[in-house]
Amino acid sequence: MRDGNQRSRRLPRVLLYSHDTFGLGHLRRSRAIAEALASSFDGLSALILTGSPVAGRFTFPPGVDHIRMPGVVKTPEGQYVSESLSMGIEQTTTLRASVIEAATSDFDPDLIIVDKEPTGFRGELMKTLEIMKDAGRAKLVLGIRDILDAPDAVGPEWERKGALEAAEKFYDQIWVYGDESVYDPLQGLDISADLRGRVHYTGYLRRTVPEESPALRPERPYVLVTPGGGGDGEALVEWTLKAYETDPALRPDALIVYGPFLNGEKRLEFEQRVAALGPRVSAIGFDSRIEALMRDAQGVVAMGGYNTFCEILSFDCRAIIAPRRRPRMEQYIRASAAEKLGLVKMLDRQRDGDGPEVMAEAIRGLVRQPLPSSHARPGMLDGLDKIIALAKPILSVNAYR
Repeated sequence: MRDGNQRSRRLPRVLLYSHDTFGLGHLRRSRAIAEALASSFDGLSALILTGSPVAGRFTFPPGVDHIRMPGVVKTPEGQYVSESLSMGIEQTTTLRASVIEAATSDFDPDLIIVDKEPTGFRGELMKTLEIMKDAGRAKLVLGIRDILDAPDAVGPEWERKGALEAAEKFYDQIWVYGDESVYDPLQGLDISADLRGRVHYTGYLRRTVPEESPALRPERPYVLVTPGGGGDGEALVEWTLKAYETDPALRPDALIVYGPFLNGEKRLEFEQRVAALGPRVSAIGFDSRIEALMRDAQGVVAMGGYNTFCEILSFDCRAIIAPRRRPRMEQYIRASAAEKLGLVKMLDRQRDGDGPEVMAEAIRGLVRQPLPSSHARPGMLDGLDKIIALAKPILSVNAYR
């Protein structure tokens, strides 16, 4: 018979918040972290709260599941609206906040990891943060990617959202999923010494190839062209297609993965042009198992979002990065830093020109680029291992309660 002072052991629980109003980045990062934690701690349950409309198209390993919050989208005018519901944005945000609060209360996590947005979308996390901080049962962690934006943009944005105040008040730790020697994403913020002491750089998050095979495996050598989620990737696909259209001798072949958010009309136009190029260029809409396609490619042409960059390093892919500069400088800063380290080749339209011959020359030169591993810093891809190490004392303390 167990002594009355003994407490039953509780299996660890981790809640991950991923607001996902645009693209795939936040969900894919949260999924990678959840999978690493679930595979490292016996009996751990990880629950992802996400707004991504394509969350159901991903597979989740044992111990990991997700709740889809009502979606929101950004209009061409820059306004957020409900994705599907006939509700105003204020009502939709209130509904999302209620889902977050109820899920957090019922799941009762030991560790909460919030991706990028300290207060959540339009402040939807604030009530839950207050409740969980007062209860004191869960540790609150803010996870941010290696680069947020240019320093002169991060400060005003965080001030407008009340993000810095929330970070100072609520979060026990800040995990930066990058390398401190490459970039400090918090520059431009007037953070206290106390908050600075809570910051931990993990390194980038190593990716692995899932067991499931992708839907398409090209038979001939190819370069993989990926604009990530695709919502802002039209320019990259256009530039690549023009290169193949104007240079009939361009090799290797190209496999374009449009991403699930590419505009439908634009995709139809691209499909017609792809068909006209014959076997040299092929395209698919989206594959959640893109890792295998990247691993097997002779090189990668991408915009340089965080997850794509992690995959380039993980699979040691020669890469051309053509970053955007708007609405954030994040991709340009990452690509510039990576090029200086010898990890990738950057194509900057302002510096290199934007003609099809520029892209064609870069694709031809891919095979002569050094592998990223020849210049990568030691420990650069140890992010998931560091996260597991940081989580261990938190989950151990809460093992009995």
